[in-house]
Amino acid sequence: MPDTEPVAEPFTDPRQQHRAAMMGMYVFLGSEIMLFGALFCVAAAMRMAHSAEIVHASHALHFGIGGMNTAILLTSSLLVALGVESAQTGQAGSSARRFAGASMLGLAFLALKAYEYRLEFAEGLLPVPGIEARYDTSIQHLFMNLYLSATALHAAHLAVGILLLLLLSFQTARGAIALPQRSIVLVVAGLYWHLVDVVWVFLYPVFYLAR
Repeated sequence: MPDTEPVAEPFTDPRQQHRAAMMGMYVFLGSEIMLFGALFCVAAAMRMAHSAEIVHASHALHFGIGGMNTAILLTSSLLVALGVESAQTGQAGSSARRFAGASMLGLAFLALKAYEYRLEFAEGLLPVPGIEARYDTSIQHLFMNLYLSATALHAAHLAVGILLLLLLSFQTARGAIALPQRSIVLVVAGLYWHLVDVVWVFLYPVFYLAR
């Protein structure tokens, strides 16, 4: 953390301001972890109580598409990590390009997920009005409700992250964010993006690989 970081009220020391910013971000990330953690707990309870039905429902999901999206998000996390490193060394152009690249991968994820939803809608998998569901039991229907809720919530978080990365990429490229003095802004954005990626890393096996 650079000692030349601008200090805003009520802080008097750049290190104190840095620690406060990181603490605030950790509290926010903790609340997000509790949100998705509740969904994972429900999924785990369903798996233990109705293993055979959950496995049967999971087999209908397109695990290949989910696997491609996993690779896309992991690559985007690498770009964000490199972008943060560039920001901390004052390489504004490199940081802006890497953040922009990560946001493009995020858009690719959403496009692929939308295509997957379309396939699932056509196959009667999504629990939405207007289609003839192909569920055998109410437990499978509940599993797909949980799948749709969890993945849609994740997609909403990812969309917020994409907008954030694009905004920071633009501001960094035009010099509106002084680097490395204000690299903390990109650091906390990177933490949010990594959280979204980690959530998907858990969502993928919980829903797609329930074997």
